[in-house]
Amino acid sequence: MVPMAIMAKTPAAPLPLDLDRDAPEPLARQLYDQLRELILSGRLAGGTRLPSTRALAMELGISRNTSVAAFDQLFAEGYVEGTVGAGTFVSTELPDQLPASGRAPQPLVEASALSGPSRRGRMLAALAPPRARRHRAFAVGVPELGEFPFELWSRLLGQSWRRPDTTAQVPGDAGGLPGLRAAIARYLATARAVVCDPDQVIVTSGVQQGIGLACQVLLDPGDKVWVEDPGYPGVNGALAGAGMKLAPVPVDAEGLDVAAGETSAPDARLACVTPSHHYPLGTVMSLPRRLALIEWASRRDGWILEDDYDSEFRYRGRPLASLQGLDRGGRVIYAGSFSKVMFPSLRLGYLVVPPHLIGVFRAVRSALDDHASLIAQPALARFIDEGHFAAHIRRMRRLYAGRQEALLDAGWRHLAGLLTLAPDDAGLHLVGRLTPDTVARMDDREAARRGGEAGVATVALSTYRIRAPLPPGLVLGYAAVGEPEIEQAAAALAAALAP
Repeated sequence: MVPMAIMAKTPAAPLPLDLDRDAPEPLARQLYDQLRELILSGRLAGGTRLPSTRALAMELGISRNTSVAAFDQLFAEGYVEGTVGAGTFVSTELPDQLPASGRAPQPLVEASALSGPSRRGRMLAALAPPRARRHRAFAVGVPELGEFPFELWSRLLGQSWRRPDTTAQVPGDAGGLPGLRAAIARYLATARAVVCDPDQVIVTSGVQQGIGLACQVLLDPGDKVWVEDPGYPGVNGALAGAGMKLAPVPVDAEGLDVAAGETSAPDARLACVTPSHHYPLGTVMSLPRRLALIEWASRRDGWILEDDYDSEFRYRGRPLASLQGLDRGGRVIYAGSFSKVMFPSLRLGYLVVPPHLIGVFRAVRSALDDHASLIAQPALARFIDEGHFAAHIRRMRRLYAGRQEALLDAGWRHLAGLLTLAPDDAGLHLVGRLTPDTVARMDDREAARRGGEAGVATVALSTYRIRAPLPPGLVLGYAAVGEPEIEQAAAALAAALAP
């Protein structure tokens, strides 16, 4: 969160602007929405002079392009006015106060009289993954942003758009910018043993969009999909949103149980898996299971979607080879993202699709939304090709390994007898199992609730299950939490769970 106070002409108190870098809405949209609300509420009165876009960008720690985009929208809609050099002022006559008909606006309909969401809408809302604000221990799925080289990134962005290539100005390829696709293919070949050429790479706006695209290309509404149980709700939401029927398959010490899937849902058309590091349990799929899954897909004329969400952060040994690298039959769709490695609001990911599906994936992508935003793609290509991406991963791997160790140490000191933590070779979180004494007093949802009241964000392990029985536990993210805060939060969680 980035606080900023703006003073109106005669303010009673500072008026805050809070931009959430982890929110799905772009920062420019957040800034526009909040300024518009301040204006409409009267907290920024007509005639109030606003800060310059440059000053606002510096105060909020955002790019000037972001603040300019927000101001341009406010200008276009009549909320602010002004001239170059004279400053920007809140308009004295606001568009929301001037109905086009010239008549007074009609009263709003009571909410109770409006129809609610559909069954499908309610179902998708229930699948939304838990969210927590950045810098709150132990928020799950949040990377450390303070160590990202934003000064370098800003320079690459500026250089990319000072004299932009025409391919970046006008969308010409539904697969993404050719330079970025080539950079991704080279990186994946080296780091993940993914077998592909640049044409097989489809740039997306994140893994969930990629999953939806794969479903649109390969499946029909109502087709069954094997999903890991437990598993990540965001993936399940993307599948359900594409009209798929979820078929939960249990996960054991070797990963997804292929035999159990064939028994419970023999007619499934797709298996969605996290073989290199299961979420949230951390299991690695064994080689026999990987080969069995590929054999199932070939025999069933089905597909495998490999979600490689955090493979870069492996702390012992080399990163594991991808499942896609074992596939010789063109059955695996490989999905990755830059959000956890770089920063969430980047909203860029990718699919690697089999060669015989390149044309149809691009055509369907063009029919649905044409292309992912091209703004960051040239800079990201250079970030990868010039070695900055690999260097950032190495730095963050060392940082996260130290934070995991700090969490384990703090857990042994403060949480012994309440929660049992075990190390993980990879990832950005640990799973703590509630001890029998704790289970006798509460389940994991109650434990998460008590932690939240004490200012500690955790997620109940049972949140991730569909059918599979799970021992009660808490999922604790450590990536975005400094070591002193880890110590304090562990002590606070221990006090919340104590008898």
